[in-house]
This record gives sequence, C-alpha cells and structure tokens, in this order.
Amino acid sequence: MSALLDAFRTGFEALPAPLVEAQGLGGARRESLAAALAAGLPGPRTEAWKYTSLRALSARGFAAPAAAPVDAARLAHVPSPRLVFVNGVFDAGLSRLDELPDGVELRPLSQALAGDDPRAVSVLARRYERTDELFARFNAALATEGVLLRLQQGAVATAPVHLVFVGAPAGEDQAAHLRHLVELRKDAALTVVEHHLHAGEHRHLANHVMHVHLAGGAKLVHARLQDEAAGATSLLRTDAVLASGTEYRRVDLELGGGLSRHELNVALQGEGAALHAGGVLLADGRRHLDTRLGIVHQARDTRCELPWRGLADARGRAVFHGGIEIRAGADGSEAELSNKNLLLSDAAEIDSQPVLVIHADEVKAAHGATVGRLDETALFYLRSRGIPGAQARVLLMQAFLREPLAVLGDAAMAASLGDAVAARLLRDGAPA
Repeated sequence: MSALLDAFRTGFEALPAPLVEAQGLGGARRESLAAALAAGLPGPRTEAWKYTSLRALSARGFAAPAAAPVDAARLAHVPSPRLVFVNGVFDAGLSRLDELPDGVELRPLSQALAGDDPRAVSVLARRYERTDELFARFNAALATEGVLLRLQQGAVATAPVHLVFVGAPAGEDQAAHLRHLVELRKDAALTVVEHHLHAGEHRHLANHVMHVHLAGGAKLVHARLQDEAAGATSLLRTDAVLASGTEYRRVDLELGGGLSRHELNVALQGEGAALHAGGVLLADGRRHLDTRLGIVHQARDTRCELPWRGLADARGRAVFHGGIEIRAGADGSEAELSNKNLLLSDAAEIDSQPVLVIHADEVKAAHGATVGRLDETALFYLRSRGIPGAQARVLLMQAFLREPLAVLGDAAMAASLGDAVAARLLRDGAPA
C-alpha cells in the first residue's frame, strides 16, 4: 500500500466514532473507504488520469487537519457574509455571518451532521462506482466538514456569499477532505465566490467535493479563485444538476498550487437549462493543472457555452479534457466548447482533448482547441509604442485570459477577477 493510501486509512481510523457514525453514515463511510483502498491509485492506463501522474503524491504521508492561526488582515479583501476554513477546519472567528441575506442558510457541514439534517446526510451517503473516482470515495469516507449553503424558494440574494479556504503552514503536511452542498430552490438567485488561498508556504492536500443543485428557474453565478501555495495539492470535484429553466454561470481561475485538478460534471436535466462555464489555467514554474469537463444534455433546448483559456510557461503543464454528450431526446440543444492555449516555453506542455458525442437530432454543436504562441506582430506594435517587452507580454496575456470571464454576465465581477489574473501574472515577475 502506498504512503498516501496508508495515510488516508490511518486518518479514517483516527476519526472519533461519533463523527464516523453520525446520522447512520458509518456503514456508507466504511464501504467507500474499502472500495477506494481496493482500487488503489489510478495509473497512466486509466484514461481519466492519463496525463496526470500520481507517483510523487503516492509516496507522501499526511496528518489529519488541525486548526492554525491566520491573521485576519489576510482576509481584509473578502467581504461579508463569508464562511472561513483554515486547513480544512471551520474558523468561527474569521467567519462573518452577520450580513447574511434573508432566505439564505449558510453554515458548516459539521453543524448539520451534529443535528437532524437528512439532506446533509444524503450528499455524504452517495456511492461512486468507477475506480477512477478514488478521491471522491475517500472524501465520502473521511469528510466531516464543509459548507452547507441553501436558498429558500424565491429568495434573491443581492450580495455575494464568500466561501474561503485557507492553507496555513503547520508542523507537518496535512490532508483535509471537505464536502459541500449548494442548493437553490425554485426561482432563487445567488452569487457565490470561492477563495482558495494560502497564508504562507505549505504542502497540504485539500480534497473537495461539491454538489450544486438548482431547482426550476433558479440562477447561480459562481466564481472560484484558486491561488494556493506553490507546494499545495488541490483536488476538487463539482457535481451539478440543473432543472428546467435554470441558469448556471461559472468561472474557474487556476492561478496557484503545485498540483491542481478539477472535475466539473454538469447534468442539464430540465428543459431549457443553461450552463455558461469558463476558465483560466495558468501553469508556470513546475505547476501541473488538470481540468476535466463532463457536460451532459439530457433534456430539450438545453445549452452550454464553454470558453477556456490556458497558458503554460517554464516547465508547467496544463491538461484540459472537454467532454460534451447530447443524449437521445435532447433535441434543440446547443453546445459550444472553445479551448485556446498559449505555449510560452519549449519546456512547457499543453494537452487538450475536446470530445463531443451526439445522440440527438436537430442540435447545434461545435468544439475546438488550439495551441499557439504570443502574436509577435502585436508584441512588436506595443514595443514600438514605448512599452517594455516584459510589460507588453503581460498585457497580451492578460487580454488573452480575460475572455472567459464574460460568461459571468457581471461586468464588475469580471473586472475584479481580471485584476486578480493580472496581479498573478505580475506577482512573480513577467514570464520570460
């Protein structure tokens, strides 16, 4: 057994019995753990992990998550309401729930598990059948903390809700497994901003699984900014289900971490459901980014718009799999996927795999992927106007990476996220 699997097994055995058995989940947790340990880590022959090696990660051990002090000034830029977790542990002192809008329920999952909340139990009891769903299985076994965010029917939250996950230095590397539920009932509307940040260098592992459920007519705007420490490992799986007439707008910014993998699975189950999801992948240094989309059109007149942009420099590697399936009966559906990438170094690598499977008639669908270099003509033009070469390159990269942000449909938020991308490009110096 690898050091990683042994650490997860040991972590499960160290969980207090009341947490394991809470609300009758003990059996489901043990089944998930046994299935994960039996399957082992996926290797290069496993298609879903073909371009992401787990060899180095498998040799590492991790301790259970433990609270760590974080200066509140580090979160001064994150407004209320906000729910904050440090190294996977809920931090009530840093959280701010006094400005929570009417009709919005926001609390840590641990509180729901301690009470009587069948909905919270249902997300933890889910079983994963495929062997490549290893980390989701471990999450189902080990998660005792996370976010529970619900909107009542017809509730419209005018202020964004912020979910903050901070990695902080500790005496040893830690592994945190968090489970989240974001649920909007009929005709509800909400904006959520996820912040995955660090308060110093560390090499922790964070394993998140998020369930997003939108009832008829609900609208969710969802921005996620991942800017973790250079040695951190970030694993996230998002499973979203969209009912009739719903709208899910989402942007993912992958700006930090050493190894970061995100699986975004969206089922367009209701007629007229719409998904607008874009992303920015910034792989520089020795960073490895892996993004996998699994979008399924199950009903008539559904739509997805998926613009993703990637940039790889130094010895970084960006991996992108864009999978779209239009099932029989989903006539009138529209699907558009665009993955454009810039390769800035001969040692960097970009792997892009768009996949489109259609089983229905009368649909509109298109997908494409490109890998290129910065436009030398545009670069020459900027330099001829007196802009230094390094600054000119950053300006071109910034413009290239801004495009997916428009899917949010919110100019102010798109501008704010664009500023975060620009700051990240400049933070460690402009790529050569």
